[in-house]
Amino acid sequence: MRGLAEFVMRGRKQAILASVCLGLLPLINLFSPVLVGLVLLRKGAREAFSVFVWAILPLIAWTLVGDFVPVLMLIGVYGLAWILRRTESWEYTLIAAIGIGLGVEGYLRFQPAVLDLVFQQLEPYLSQNNVEGLEVNEIRGVVISIFGSVYMFLGIVLTMLARWMQAKLYNPGGFQKEFHQLRMEHRVALLLLVFIILASFEILMPQAWVLFFTLPLVFSGISLAHAVCEKRGLPSLALVMFYVLLLLPITVQIIVFLALIDSWYDFRKKLERAS
Repeated sequence: MRGLAEFVMRGRKQAILASVCLGLLPLINLFSPVLVGLVLLRKGAREAFSVFVWAILPLIAWTLVGDFVPVLMLIGVYGLAWILRRTESWEYTLIAAIGIGLGVEGYLRFQPAVLDLVFQQLEPYLSQNNVEGLEVNEIRGVVISIFGSVYMFLGIVLTMLARWMQAKLYNPGGFQKEFHQLRMEHRVALLLLVFIILASFEILMPQAWVLFFTLPLVFSGISLAHAVCEKRGLPSLALVMFYVLLLLPITVQIIVFLALIDSWYDFRKKLERAS
């Protein structure tokens, strides 16, 4: 990774070459947005746009064969990296990432053929359970929102990877410090909580949108876990166990709850005073 980042940072031609070459390869093409994000974070939007124009060409080719994910990720990561560079705030960046989820959902609703293959695979199961008509439409709506939340999550992770690469070259240890300080301000957390409640009761928005408003709090909770482990000097195994437990829905709910409490209480400051 470091070698790739160093090559990209040598100049515009190297950045274009690397992003285009990665964009041609299946699965690996998701690293192309990371490189564009790295250029943007380090050199600004004008320089990154020159790379973006070339990087999107092979990704557009992938959309012609049905894979629209890389293009959406490139646009999403470019936007998140721009916001992060301008604001220096992961809080604002995570909130902006909700736009990726909503954008993907909008795309899938206007391009229903994209999900037809998925529902063709589900058709035997739906028939066995006598699911049809309105229920199928409801399931389709939920699946679309799940896809949106997955791409929102992926966009955040790719942006973080770009930031990590930048820190690796120019500010060793900077990403870890920045990530450990990721915390939702209490007014933002309260706003997210309001939207979660509205979505939960399907007021003004679908219930599945809870996923979009929960993800920023999940990342805030993960940041808190990392910060606590560092300040308490806990072994790496503790984080491994944390991520294993994170696969359980109840653990995610606890993390979201702690992130909400942390927005008012600020556990990090309390730990610093205690030490």
